[in-house]
Amino acid sequence: MDVERTRALNRRLLVVAGVRSVVTAALLLLVYYRAPLDGRLDAEVLVWLGIGLCGLVLALTWQVRMIMASDTPRLRAAETVAVGLPILLVLYASTYAVLSQDVPASFSQPLDRTGALYYTMTVFTTVGFGDIAPTSALTRILTMTQMVVGLLAVGVVAKLLLGAVDVAVRRRSGTGTDR
Repeated sequence: MDVERTRALNRRLLVVAGVRSVVTAALLLLVYYRAPLDGRLDAEVLVWLGIGLCGLVLALTWQVRMIMASDTPRLRAAETVAVGLPILLVLYASTYAVLSQDVPASFSQPLDRTGALYYTMTVFTTVGFGDIAPTSALTRILTMTQMVVGLLAVGVVAKLLLGAVDVAVRRRSGTGTDR
């Protein structure tokens, strides 16, 4: 394949991955804004948060394997981040939205869905503007779990994905060993 055709194929793959990631994130936000999050916060909601986080870990494990076997590992890793991060943020935002509806005094101000997503983003990015703060023990615990999961997502997950890309690139170029 000549250089120009390779570049065109790479551009096409990049565009397809970008469109797929944006569409997935948009659908995820649509589901978030349409989901029935006006119920009570009970053990079932916390169990669903746990199931969602476990599902995300399983999906990440599967994605690492797919990255290592991929012909385009860097692109596959970027797509994994572009889809996985919004899922993580929406899981926490959904929990905060339900909690704020059920016990409005859980935060320094009541949160609607956008407020819950905003709070989730400020915690994840460690910006913490201070306009919304957890006021109950439960919301503080949930916020702390989000902080730890966020640190793990940035550190450990990035290391896993970059390691998978490295393995795939070395395998493809024949400079490393398959593991």
